[in-house]
Amino acid sequence: MTQTRTTRLERGRGALGPALELVHTGRAPTRAVLTSELGVTRATAGAVAAELEALGLIIVDSRPTASAGSQGRPSHRLFIDERGPVVLAAQIHADGFRVALVGLGGRIVATATGCGTIPADPAHVLAEAVAAGSGLLAETGRRCLGAGLAVPSAVAEPDGEALNPLHLAWPAGAPVRALFLRALSDAGIPGVTEAIGFTGNDVNLMALAEHRHGAGRGARDLLCVASGHRGVGGALVLDGRLHSGSSGLALEVGHLTVHPEGAPCHCGSRGCLDVEADPLAFLGAAGRAPGPEGSLLHQAAGLLRTEYADPAVRAAADLLIDRLGLGIAGLVNILNPDRIILGGLHRTLLETDPERLRAVVADRSLWGRSGGVPILPCSLDHNSLVGAAELAWQPVLDDPLVVLER
Repeated sequence: MTQTRTTRLERGRGALGPALELVHTGRAPTRAVLTSELGVTRATAGAVAAELEALGLIIVDSRPTASAGSQGRPSHRLFIDERGPVVLAAQIHADGFRVALVGLGGRIVATATGCGTIPADPAHVLAEAVAAGSGLLAETGRRCLGAGLAVPSAVAEPDGEALNPLHLAWPAGAPVRALFLRALSDAGIPGVTEAIGFTGNDVNLMALAEHRHGAGRGARDLLCVASGHRGVGGALVLDGRLHSGSSGLALEVGHLTVHPEGAPCHCGSRGCLDVEADPLAFLGAAGRAPGPEGSLLHQAAGLLRTEYADPAVRAAADLLIDRLGLGIAGLVNILNPDRIILGGLHRTLLETDPERLRAVVADRSLWGRSGGVPILPCSLDHNSLVGAAELAWQPVLDDPLVVLER
């Protein structure tokens, strides 16, 4: 390395992480944009980009071409290196698990699933999921830099305990992070350390992924509400960062009361979103018994898509939209987000009748009356899985030079 390049890189070393995050999230497609966003000289930005390329993380276009209608000097385009390292992501849900290898940019490289009843001992399913991920690594020959796990429960930090896995048979307070780390170590996943196995709530991770790569990109204060197999979860990104509260338990929106005389909730109250606006509530309101097998989310979403013309199904959809809208309006009044995204069954309800939901939120919220808050469906496939990968990528985004140590 020449003395000039060394000097430039030393000046720009603190910019390596921010530069990689800009490319990772698609906010710096060219070296010119990278220069502007980092607030550095063109030479320094060039040195930073070259170092990230040398680490095998990005590719700098060696022959820049000007886009049609542009003026001035063409800029080098920046791309994620598709042959670069990956992280292992796993998601546990009510009827099985999914694992994936995920590269920078949120790109899923390979994926595998496991279905069946989740055992009461979380160690068993975590070991199965990690073994499936280990198989993907062996098949692809990719270098692994970390691992992340999404679970359908509030996760207390810093110990990574699943406090309320209510729709799994796991005991409250299951030490899922420690069990995940043990499974990674037992499977011989390269580079396992105390800092490699990150764990989070699935809706929090959904919001994180959507904010960086999906429907939430560009929002400063993003509210996410979603319903999966059972219950309702929420997440909040504040000023571009996931807000998890003092111990990881923020935004338990499922326990907002939207129908005071409604169904009893496991929290001790009545009429919470958790029991009034989830797939089981929808099936009940439509007069349909849940099937013996498969995800309640798939059953409810399928009913909406195929039998919406049935008056009972439409009435059930209207009821859930109204109750969901009440809950979202209350959150808008408290949080004043600049964008709302909906996942799971709520995404399907929004797509089924977008005007009704937006009208309820606008009518019942102060900020809705002053122009409305955009309400959008989540846009990523397997967004909680991509969010689990984001947890694992974060140490690399903070300091890309850790790649040399793993």
